[in-house]
Amino acid sequence: MNPRTLYVPTPDGTALATDVCLPDGTSPLPAVLIRTPYGREAHRAELRGWAAQGFAALAQDVRGRHGSPGEWHPYRDHEETDGAATVAWVRAQAWSNGEVVAVGASYAAYCALVTVLATSEAACDTGPDTDPGDHHRDGAPDVRHGEGAPDARHRDGVPGAFLRDGVPDAVIAAVPALGLTETAREPGGPERLWARAGWWAAHGDRRDSDPDALRRALADDPRLLEHLPVARLADRLAASLGRELPSWSGLWADRTRGRLVALGSSARLPLLAVGGTRDPFAEDTVALWRGWGGPTRLLLGPWGHRLTADPAAPARTRVNLGALYVRWARAALAGRLEPTRHGVIALGDSGRWHGTRPRSTPNPASTQAATPQDSSPQEGAERRAGTDRPEAESRWSFDAPTGLHLLHGAEFNADPDRPVRSDDLTVPADGEHADRCLLLSPPLPRPLDLAGAAFARINVTADTPCADWAVRLTALDPNGRADPLAFGIVRRTDPPGEAADIIVPLGTLGRRLPAGTRLRAEIAGHHFPAHARNPHTGEDPVTATRLAPSRRTVDPRGSALHLPVVARRRYVEPAPEICR
Repeated sequence: MNPRTLYVPTPDGTALATDVCLPDGTSPLPAVLIRTPYGREAHRAELRGWAAQGFAALAQDVRGRHGSPGEWHPYRDHEETDGAATVAWVRAQAWSNGEVVAVGASYAAYCALVTVLATSEAACDTGPDTDPGDHHRDGAPDVRHGEGAPDARHRDGVPGAFLRDGVPDAVIAAVPALGLTETAREPGGPERLWARAGWWAAHGDRRDSDPDALRRALADDPRLLEHLPVARLADRLAASLGRELPSWSGLWADRTRGRLVALGSSARLPLLAVGGTRDPFAEDTVALWRGWGGPTRLLLGPWGHRLTADPAAPARTRVNLGALYVRWARAALAGRLEPTRHGVIALGDSGRWHGTRPRSTPNPASTQAATPQDSSPQEGAERRAGTDRPEAESRWSFDAPTGLHLLHGAEFNADPDRPVRSDDLTVPADGEHADRCLLLSPPLPRPLDLAGAAFARINVTADTPCADWAVRLTALDPNGRADPLAFGIVRRTDPPGEAADIIVPLGTLGRRLPAGTRLRAEIAGHHFPAHARNPHTGEDPVTATRLAPSRRTVDPRGSALHLPVVARRRYVEPAPEICR
């Protein structure tokens, strides 16, 4: 079962390097397809694992990367049609039984999803009366005659019949990087500087990858990420890399968010969304799961972007993802999944998993908490039917003895020349020349399980026309050891000096906090170098060359932390819950 390399043709004649691994035997097989910019050869052990379970397994270098010719423009060109061409090619092989599962992590998850959802967008392009189901391979109408002729459903020169043949039957999307804007900016607006500089240095504008490129560049130039404007950072980075990054500035020009999540609402095939509560794209994973139109499952572990491959992950938090993927793929292809949306969230490093279903979350642009009108039709039906929701919101006021106590910094100075750093959890011992608002809770009297969406609602004032508000929540164990718990950041353009009641989403939590734990909250104006510094002048932080300090005020009255406490524990085993 050793992979062999073939070259799969695409509509414009470009042949993409593809490793194919087949089990022994001659029976037609279901297939698993991975399309990646990170090197197909890195997946060979994974391909052998799938093949050992009776799947034809394929890993393909996307156009312009590693062994595939052409030019690669991330999120821009060819992924839809190249993916559809490859799925159609798989179905035409003698060893294929016609079933295909698209699988991918990070950018490869985007490749899998866009192959599934391209036909949903094509359906929208054909007019309001087109049924998205008409573009699915199963049950599709005969398009060889009459009004459904292929010429009526071209997309980029590709007939609609070809697109339907290129739609997978199920998709597994892990830690999905859903688009330029989703990866470059937080939902609340601020730019993800460190992560994007690292990714572009490693993978951008080159055929291969160099994962340590940014680390070496920072060793040579420790103040590299302070460069202004951010749009020209690539000019300075090029000196360390020895190559240009012409696509860097275009990364920040894109402002389109939510395309794949919106298209997913018309999907009818099964989705397994896999993420980690420590992954920067965790909320995109959850949004994809919440909005998907077909049977969908969420697996959210206590992991970062590398999932269980992270060597720092405790042994008891690890899940055999390979075995779970195989089990889920078999259930999905056999039609055995319940037509529902549910999932599991790990309670931190405890080894316990909590079953969950979608629930409404607050809109960061709103000053009001979510209402029944903000929820989806499915959530409304669940509410009317009295669906059990074991999560309960717990409010920790900033001005109550049992909530969070203000230590100092009700007034502080957010100075971009001396920003609060994302890579340092230490806090000032006193409030003199405060650079943040600092709050602390009493010790927890008993263990606390958290599973679901958290947010902070804060009443604040800034004396500048534009201000970022960053909230960092840290768990302090009885010995004082600090462990990051949650983070959120939003950008506001309120009138200077005018108080605003704002919501800062803190992401989806999954944690068990032992008795004696204290919660520490920091409210600051910067979170650098993870995020670009707001110049406070009203200029675009990407193009600004001048920085100014901003005077801030936090009013504890009416401000509070809202946490998703597990009121009724419902512990589950992840694999059976995901695969039912």
